[in-house]
Amino acid sequence: MNPARGETAIDVAGMRVTLRPSFEALVAAEEELGPLFALIERMAGGELRLGEIVGLFWHCAARPPGMARADFAEAVVANGLARATPALRVLIGQVLQGR
Repeated sequence: MNPARGETAIDVAGMRVTLRPSFEALVAAEEELGPLFALIERMAGGELRLGEIVGLFWHCAARPPGMARADFAEAVVANGLARATPALRVLIGQVLQGR
């Protein structure tokens, strides 16, 4: 994980998974979730959905080969939203401020 590149990490199924907010990852997330600024507005309004958080993480994750999205999602939920929030803030910060 390289914080200078805007990377952060989350624990998923007993592994530390790096989240890289690359252009490609953010475009893929936007295609699935809609405009990123609308996602940020929902977050600010307390209306961000769990599926949106997992979707953003999924697209930015350097996940282990063969990990299914459903397993990834279950692992994020198992760790709790409180533990996912710091990584979410870093990703959103990178969208707003860049590196």
